[in-house]
Amino acid sequence: MNRRWTARLALLAGAAALAVLLLFAGFGSVFLVLVGAAGLVLTAVGGWWVVTRTRWVRALGALLALGAPLAVLALYALAGLLWVVLVSLGLWALAVTAGRAALADGTSRHMAEHPAGRARRPFLIMNPRSGGGKVEKFRLVERARALGAEVAVLDPEHHQDVAELARRAVADGADLLGVAGGDGTQALVAGVAAEHDVPFLVISAGTRNHFAMDLGLDRQDPAACLHALTDGVELRVDLGRIRAGAGSARSGEERVFVNNASFGVYAAVVQSPAYREDKARTTLEMLPDLLTHHSGARLTVRVGGRTLTDPQAVLVSNNPYRVDDTAGLGRRDRLDSGRLGVLAVEVASAAEATDLLLRGENSRGLTSVTAREVVIEADAPAVPVGVDGEALSLPTPVHCRLVPGALRVRVPRDRPGVPPIAPRMDWRRVRRLALTMGRVAAGRDDGPSRSGSSPTASAGA
Repeated sequence: MNRRWTARLALLAGAAALAVLLLFAGFGSVFLVLVGAAGLVLTAVGGWWVVTRTRWVRALGALLALGAPLAVLALYALAGLLWVVLVSLGLWALAVTAGRAALADGTSRHMAEHPAGRARRPFLIMNPRSGGGKVEKFRLVERARALGAEVAVLDPEHHQDVAELARRAVADGADLLGVAGGDGTQALVAGVAAEHDVPFLVISAGTRNHFAMDLGLDRQDPAACLHALTDGVELRVDLGRIRAGAGSARSGEERVFVNNASFGVYAAVVQSPAYREDKARTTLEMLPDLLTHHSGARLTVRVGGRTLTDPQAVLVSNNPYRVDDTAGLGRRDRLDSGRLGVLAVEVASAAEATDLLLRGENSRGLTSVTAREVVIEADAPAVPVGVDGEALSLPTPVHCRLVPGALRVRVPRDRPGVPPIAPRMDWRRVRRLALTMGRVAAGRDDGPSRSGSSPTASAGA
């Protein structure tokens, strides 16, 4: 189905969703919408009370957050309109899905690939505990050695400096560095690879593998990443760098991040000694004070000439994350845009929490910008920071910057690739696409018809 017909399907499904409400609910359709909106508001208010209050207010919030949706469904059912709502929502979901698919122009946004020769002395570091034991499950050590790689298997019982391991390997002649492990380990070795300008190989043996996902690698089969040793291409990707303390971000010791550095609520919670033992309880105990600024540092973010004051959470990422699509959250369109992504959340009331839930990226509580450099200041001498999932405490101010094209990543020539993310929904564009493209395709473009001539006639004149 081409884009024109997909756009027409979107318009038809959207009209059908409204028609179902009007035909089968009549004036009751207004009631359905109002009840649904009230349910969303009560759910947001309840959720806000759960995370910012304690004791009986938290219990009431939980009751609201869970009970409001159930009450809405019960009212729909008692009115005999539940099926109408479900059918209408299904048609609306189809309309939005088809509309976004129609707006996708099919233009390739893949990062540029460069030819890559075969590494003569590849050196790989593997963490046997990463990803629940994927190194052993997929026989990564044996397979890598069969391809001529030297493999260093980390000892789970003893801490090892992976960055130092990588530096010694380069000093001994390694011409490629790679890691089978989590994103934090990937970042440490990536920094060494960038420092010495040697290719870097990512093996998706971690738990979430966010970096591997945005590189388009196979996350289900880490062994497939090893094909880059024999039939690979090279990508030039950006690297984030973070430095703590006063002075220029380009002076002193810096740490690399391949994904992101987080500040505020999340970073403070994961640094609690009790977090590892009981994540849910620790989070619920700490959130009220953190979200209401009764504990934790107050942050100030300076980015691109703007100053953001008192955000509760800040995420600085190596290239921006998607915020306009629930399915795309946690994903980046590319890793070579040359810009840091900055997401800051500031929600001070139940009303603002509701606004964030309903309006998403357009909410006043969410700020999304891009920049080459970001400075995080605070009213405390040090702040908790999560750098690619590793909990740190860094002196303020904290400087983040991006180095474009700093890392040479070796990837298999044949790989799944980065899944396309459809553009945001725009009904005006969908309507224009459905109607205008049809006229042009049928040879009824408005331009020639107004002049009373055709291209053929003009050419013969």
